[in-house]
Amino acid sequence: MKDPFQITEPTCISFSGGRTSAYMLWRVLQSHGGKLPKDAKVIFCNTGKEHEGTLNFVNDCAKNWGVDIVWLEYARNNDKFVVKSFDTASRHGEPFSAMIDAKSFLPNSVMRFCTTEMKIQPISRYMKSICVDEFETMVGLRVDEQRRLVKLRQSVVAPLAQVGVSQSDIQAFWSANHFDLSLDFRNGVTALGNCDLCFMKGGHQLLSIIQQEPRRAVWWAEQEKKIGGRFSKDRPDYKSMMQFSQDQIDMFDLNEETIACFCGD
Repeated sequence: MKDPFQITEPTCISFSGGRTSAYMLWRVLQSHGGKLPKDAKVIFCNTGKEHEGTLNFVNDCAKNWGVDIVWLEYARNNDKFVVKSFDTASRHGEPFSAMIDAKSFLPNSVMRFCTTEMKIQPISRYMKSICVDEFETMVGLRVDEQRRLVKLRQSVVAPLAQVGVSQSDIQAFWSANHFDLSLDFRNGVTALGNCDLCFMKGGHQLLSIIQQEPRRAVWWAEQEKKIGGRFSKDRPDYKSMMQFSQDQIDMFDLNEETIACFCGD
């Protein structure tokens, strides 16, 4: 069987900033003698709403593994992206807010253009800017994520799934590693992974986060007020959830699951 972590053509290793995609990067490095092959680019797309722990983790992977990670953000310039770094990365939702301003509309579960505008397209535009028009995208999807695997676009590969890596394998690796993502993994999820209060996360999960850290809902409430709409039509707005979080915790179904998208973990 061909090693799926071997890179033989121009490839973007899409690094979400989570444990799974970081492990995928580690496997790629191991398959190439500890070094990133010349045809590969590791890209992290920052929306400005990632937890600081995620940004630290991306930086830790770069430093500990000696790999160059390209930090991209959406921008309202001619290129529609900007290259950043750990030190210059947005931390207050600036790219996300700029994208909403450009659209004059809020992304939602039906129209998840935030993923396209802030992750998929910046990657394509960046690769084209370095004269790579055609490339393969490597994403961190596991064998236990079948619903996401069947939705993969053409030219997107999931090597972890190909070799049967599951969530338990990921957790075992990081438990034994000398550094790790500082965000809690509980009940099968990293609640604060990806955008902190992403509307695709389960309602009870969102309310729990807001109850612990109410300030995180402020940006989301401001965006809804600015546009005059809601990220989720079937839920209260974020301002209301901030209030509910102080009064009750059972307004959502405990079993409502988070809906995954390209953002990964």
